[in-house]
Amino acid sequence: MSTVTGFRGIRPWPRSLGSRLFLILLAGLMLAQGLTFSVQSLERYITAKTVMLNTLESDVATSIAVLDRLPAAERADWLDRLDRGTYRFVLGPGLPGVPSLTDQGRQIAGKIQDAVGEHFPIRFESIPGDGKRLQAHLTLSDGNPLTIDVNPAPIMPMAQWLPFVLLLQLGLLIVCTWLVVRQAIRPLADLANAADALDPNKKTPRLVEAGPSEVAHAARAFNAMRDRIAHYLEERVQILAAISHDLQTPITRMKLRAEIAEDSPEKEKLVQDLAEIERLVHEGVAYARSAHGNTEKPSRIDIGSFIESLAYDYQDTGKAVMVADKIDGAIVTRPHALRRVLTNLIDNALKFAGTAEISVQKDNTGAVLIKVLDRGPGIPEDQLDAVMQPFFRLEQSRGRGTGGTGLGLAIAGQLAQAIGGSLALRNRVGGGLSAEISLR
Repeated sequence: MSTVTGFRGIRPWPRSLGSRLFLILLAGLMLAQGLTFSVQSLERYITAKTVMLNTLESDVATSIAVLDRLPAAERADWLDRLDRGTYRFVLGPGLPGVPSLTDQGRQIAGKIQDAVGEHFPIRFESIPGDGKRLQAHLTLSDGNPLTIDVNPAPIMPMAQWLPFVLLLQLGLLIVCTWLVVRQAIRPLADLANAADALDPNKKTPRLVEAGPSEVAHAARAFNAMRDRIAHYLEERVQILAAISHDLQTPITRMKLRAEIAEDSPEKEKLVQDLAEIERLVHEGVAYARSAHGNTEKPSRIDIGSFIESLAYDYQDTGKAVMVADKIDGAIVTRPHALRRVLTNLIDNALKFAGTAEISVQKDNTGAVLIKVLDRGPGIPEDQLDAVMQPFFRLEQSRGRGTGGTGLGLAIAGQLAQAIGGSLALRNRVGGGLSAEISLR
């Protein structure tokens, strides 16, 4: 296991599907191209070798016949004319060598032997060196020695333009493979982007149901899934609204009966329990409806005046809510949903700290950042994300004074997303909590 892990650490396999397909297709195409080139080169080598050996036999036979008939004094003048590059004729005994020959040397020797025939005894030797050069020694009719010095060149020399053609082919393979993979991966990337942006409550464009049959089928299935999710969410709100409506009547009757009962500790507890039940019903419906915060039409508001108005409303009721700093400027948002978010956060700060401060700024990206600050006990770092979940409460005693329903922050977070923003909780230096709404 350690060996495999170490190997993967040295040569990691690409994580993206596009990269893997690109490498697999490119490797396959390059292998096929390499095999094709190798087979063609082998066929060309065999053909060129056959032609060379056949040409060698006829040329040597003709050259030896010419030299044998020339006077000895004139033979030296003909040597340059008979030179063929891969072999030449030398008047004399030649160089000392060894009798052992390579396979190629034996083939060449056989052709020369066939060209000479039985007229001239011939002896072959391999010249020490690279193992390719050999000499054939024979004696002409007048008794003078003649040596055939054979130094075979590559049978299939590479043309100077061939490397450039190979590079061009490699470039074409890379480009074509990239285009094919890009066309194949694009529908999958579109599907992933649509899944990331999935929000049945927003009027986002539907996935295009076009292209190959498999892609079109996946797009239709995704759009149908989105429609079903939207339908289920709408049914959830309708069910909770119906439950709330149906519960209102018995709760009201029970409250009336409790009010006319004789005063007693049990009566007070019963009234409080009924109020708690009514509040739970209202909060549950509010949480379900918060997912549909986009039913309100966006409008342009002055964010500074909006925050001041909200703070004044709390101050009129004797609540310690102050505006620490603000910016002036208009933003487009859903004001009722934004007010509900801020109200939940301010109520939460007042509940645990007794006071709240509101700060409005712009961050480095130009987004409007609204902070609701308090100096309460804060939230443990490992539970900052958990408190955003519905029905989660740090206070597990379920006491009416501190427990609550556990839906306030969940509603605020869901409404913040519905209006195109985000909600984050952070502990403040020196104690307290900072609830930050980012609106882009």
